[in-house]
Amino acid sequence: MQPHINLPAPYAPHAGLAAAFSACPLIAILRGVTPADAADHGRALYEAGFRIVEVPLNSPQPFDSIAAIRQALPADAIVGAGTVLHSSFVDQVKAAGGDLIVMPHSDADVVRAAKAQGLACAPGVATPNEAFLALKNGADVLKMFPAEQLGPQVVKAWRAVIAAAVPLVPVGGIAPDNMGPFLTAGANGFGLGSALYKPGQSAAVTGAHAKAFINGLRIARGEKQ
Repeated sequence: MQPHINLPAPYAPHAGLAAAFSACPLIAILRGVTPADAADHGRALYEAGFRIVEVPLNSPQPFDSIAAIRQALPADAIVGAGTVLHSSFVDQVKAAGGDLIVMPHSDADVVRAAKAQGLACAPGVATPNEAFLALKNGADVLKMFPAEQLGPQVVKAWRAVIAAAVPLVPVGGIAPDNMGPFLTAGANGFGLGSALYKPGQSAAVTGAHAKAFINGLRIARGEKQ
């Protein structure tokens, strides 16, 4: 059992995100999706078992895609934006119906703006200093990015000093067959990019990839198939 570790600020994760993450700790990253296709891919992911979907803001008309997915999915799904590089985008994400702000960095202004609007926030962190500052500013989840560079050994080291209540979510290079070492080291979930979705692929392919990741997660957890 991990010893008690005081957080740098009271940790009260976003209730909707916590529930969705508990149901399925896999975050779908639909980089490059278009508004015309977004709802179909969102439904395919939801039917496969996913409950968290993000549309990076460097996608075509991302706010329209966020709105389309939000309208297509039940209330227990969390829909949000990725690659949020500036706090000025937070209002637009909320207006589109978004619940979540995901970032490649840990800009305090973005984290604080998200929390002020009642949105969940998953900043990208690559060092313990960034991680603890992100928590101090109100982060709900720590996005360990890039996971290819950090690896399970860094997850294990961080898990020894970051409170067990805080989800560690590696992102970058995650595949259905490489989640086990990260989970063993103390990761709680994963963000999934190009191995799950590539622009132009059909919703059926997205659904098949999603099911492969769900199955890979079960195998990594040692659950019966």
